[in-house]
Amino acid sequence: MLMVFGTAKLLAELFERLNQPGIVGEILAGVLIGPSVLGWMAPNDFLRALADLGVMFLLFRVGLEVKASELLRIGGTAMLVAVLGVIVPFFLGWGILLAWGEPQAEAIFMGAAMVATSVGITAQVLTSKGLLNHIASRMILAAAVIDDVLGLLVLAMVSSVARGKLNVAELAFTAAVALGFVFVVAKWGGRTVGHVVSRAHARLRVSEAYFALAMVVLFALSFLAEHVGVAAIVGAFLAGMALSETVDPRVEHLAQGVTELLVPFFLAGIGMHLDVRSFTESSVLALALVILAAAIVAKLIGCGLGAWSLGWRNMLRVGLGMMPRGEVGMVVAQIGLSMGVIAPHVYAVAVFMAVCTTLLAPPFLRMAYRGVVAEPEQEVLRLG
Repeated sequence: MLMVFGTAKLLAELFERLNQPGIVGEILAGVLIGPSVLGWMAPNDFLRALADLGVMFLLFRVGLEVKASELLRIGGTAMLVAVLGVIVPFFLGWGILLAWGEPQAEAIFMGAAMVATSVGITAQVLTSKGLLNHIASRMILAAAVIDDVLGLLVLAMVSSVARGKLNVAELAFTAAVALGFVFVVAKWGGRTVGHVVSRAHARLRVSEAYFALAMVVLFALSFLAEHVGVAAIVGAFLAGMALSETVDPRVEHLAQGVTELLVPFFLAGIGMHLDVRSFTESSVLALALVILAAAIVAKLIGCGLGAWSLGWRNMLRVGLGMMPRGEVGMVVAQIGLSMGVIAPHVYAVAVFMAVCTTLLAPPFLRMAYRGVVAEPEQEVLRLG
C-alpha cells in the first residue's frame, strides 16, 4: 500500500506541477513500479480489491452530484450515444484484425474489448474541474450507464460464439432485467431511499449514522447491480444519485476522504497491467498503434454522432469522455485469453489500447473543456 499509494501521489504531484492532469501520473506510476519496468509490484487479488473499492467510491461520489431527473431528461439522446458508441468500435476492431490476418474469434474479442467505456477516469477529470453539471458531462454519465449494459451483452454474445453456442432468449432476458433495474432505481430510487434513510437516521444512535446508512445503500445497490448483470460501479453510481437530493454534506465529506485514499489503487492498477516488453516485435507494435487510433476515432465518431443535437463542441466532449476503456477493456481481453481464444500478442494489444485510451483521455478532455467554467452551485458544493 505504501509503494502504490506513495508512488502514485508522488507522480500525481509532479504532473500537476507540469500543469498536466494528476491522474495521468497515477496511471504511469503503475507502469513504472509494475512488472514491465522496475518490477517492484505486480497485480494481485489484494490490490484488485482496493482498486474495485476505489472506483466504486469514485462513482458513488459522482452520483451524489447528479440528479436523476436531469439524466432521465436526456435519456433518448444518451441511448443513441451509447448504441452508436458500441456499434462503431465493435465493427472497426473486428474489421482491423480480420484485415491483419488474425483468426475470426480473436477479431471478435478485439471488437468487444473496444466497446465498453470506463467512465471512472472521465468522472475523475470532470469532478476535479467541477464540470459535472455541464450538459456534455451529464450526457457522458447517462450514456456510460447504458453503455455498460450494452457492453455486457456484447461480451456475453462473443463468449457464447467462442464456445459454439448462442442463447438469444437468455441474452434478451439479461438485457431486460439490467435495463429495468437501472430505470427503476433512477426513476424511483431517490424518493424511496431518501424516505427510508431519513426515518432510519432519526432512530439510530451510532456515530456518523447518516454515513453508515449511505454505505449500506452503496454496497446494497452495488451487490444488486452485480446480480442483475451490470457492473458494481453502476450500482454505486445509482446509489449516489438516489441519495443526491437528501444527502448530508458530512456524508459527502467523509466519502471524499475514502475516495482520495482508494482511487490511486484503481489508477495505478491500470498501469500495472501494461507490459511494454510485448512490443519488441515491430508487427505487434504496428497493430497496437492502429488499434489505438481506431479506438479513439471509433468513440469520437460513434458517440459524437449520437450527440449531434448538442453542437459540435459538445459532440467532441462526449466522444472524448467515452474514450477510456480502462479496466473494462482489459477484463474482456482477460476472458478471451483464459478461454484460449486469443493469442498472447493480441491480448497485449488489447491491454495497450485500454491503458493508452485511459492515459490520453484526461489531457484530451482538458483541452475539450478549455474555457468552460464550473457552474456556481458546483463551486459552492466543492468549497463547502
